[in-house]
Amino acid sequence: MKVIPRAARVYIGCALLGAGTCVLPALRPGAAVPWGTVALLAALYALCELPARCRLIGRALGGSVPMGTGSFFPVLLASALLLPPAAAALTAIPGSLLARVGEPPAAPRRAWRAAATALAVWAAALTAEVLGGPTALGRGPDAPELPYALLPAGAAALAFCLVLTALDGGIRATAGGLPPRAAWRGLLGRALAPHTVHGLAGLMMAVLWRSTYGPVAALFVLLPMYISCWVFAQYHRERAAHQATIRALVQAVDIKDTYTRGHSERVGHASVLIARELGMADDRLDVVRFAGILHDVGKLGVPTRVLTKDGPLTPEERRVIELHPEYGHEMVRGIGFLGEARAAILHHHERMDGSGYPYGLHGEQIPEFARVVAVADAFDAMTSTRSYSRARPVPTALAELERCAGTQFDPRMVTALVQALDRHGWQPAVTADEPLSGLPGANVPPPRETTPNPADAPAGPAGVSAGPAGRPAGPPDGAERPVGTDVPSAARPKERA
Repeated sequence: MKVIPRAARVYIGCALLGAGTCVLPALRPGAAVPWGTVALLAALYALCELPARCRLIGRALGGSVPMGTGSFFPVLLASALLLPPAAAALTAIPGSLLARVGEPPAAPRRAWRAAATALAVWAAALTAEVLGGPTALGRGPDAPELPYALLPAGAAALAFCLVLTALDGGIRATAGGLPPRAAWRGLLGRALAPHTVHGLAGLMMAVLWRSTYGPVAALFVLLPMYISCWVFAQYHRERAAHQATIRALVQAVDIKDTYTRGHSERVGHASVLIARELGMADDRLDVVRFAGILHDVGKLGVPTRVLTKDGPLTPEERRVIELHPEYGHEMVRGIGFLGEARAAILHHHERMDGSGYPYGLHGEQIPEFARVVAVADAFDAMTSTRSYSRARPVPTALAELERCAGTQFDPRMVTALVQALDRHGWQPAVTADEPLSGLPGANVPPPRETTPNPADAPAGPAGVSAGPAGRPAGPPDGAERPVGTDVPSAARPKERA
């Protein structure tokens, strides 16, 4: 179970205290609260959120129920237009407590969700009340005051969005340890359009609720909302299937080349650290993580006898291994949501000076994601402990990256990685079956001076990998091998009996 940091617990406590203060006026004796409307709206919102939590209903619908809280915010925004602020805040609490929780601990997460949603609904209702929203809706045979009614409805939706995103950014900063800039980055932009649509749907519900047709007519507004949420859930199921495919590909690579087990996941993590430091949007962070995870998937197309060879590679074997970026690109080209990740898989062995492979691109010709993955790949290769090579210290690896910046690596990416590691640190791991200590004869032997295998390391000095066919590979004879070199498979010691 994940432990909630103290700062996050204090933050959640403050949110609960604020939500309690907001709903308290409705609970005082003699308060003029339309409890019938409150109960109906609260029950309706709870009923809408319940299928995502109920496994029986989920199986009956083929698992295609809306899975996230927020699908039925029009109910809450309708309550913000129909009820006083304190009463409107009450309608959010039962549904928020019943909504599905993705990971433990469930109780604090539900408490946080209820408090944040109640505060957002209270702010929306207060905004609508100040702008005369309840009066503009009309009542019974009285027609709503359109287009004026759009103003309080739009302002209420905006207030709801601002409060909710502000609170969500705060919990990301306190619970996730993100810097403030990263915690709030992109939240408002992603939430504004959906909440605007929810505001219009909430206005339609409120108008029908106040009309002569009554609350039953308002339920028809939820039907298209539920259909849209069902479609959205279908999209997420398809995306989950793609992610499962990616995991299977990575596992296949790890099984084929056990010397680099775990390497792909760490490259994906390091790529995200770099991309986040560069200020990339969250949707691009997902793609760059996939690029890092899948950068070596082309190894599946390389014969195992070549990939794990214990001796020098022939020129023909080198040419075969240098095709692994193109193999990888072909394998994933049909996965549409990967986007820029496909180019990163193809070009992560290119160099800034143009001496990389497969196409010898240089400078800005190399896709941005490929330049990110190249740095992440080289860094993990230098800092990973393998059965044939001890890990280099992180400062030594970073110094090597900085030495090669401008010729092999994009200086911006190197600087971003240095800054990201200052914030978050790095935890290398043993990635081969044989431990480095604790077993007889487990001392790491020095690498043999052999022709390196370019499938194991990034192109150029920091990875000592070959360039394109016909170009020299690694440092010239007599040149000093750079610190932080990932020992290629051609230099691996033969396994002990």
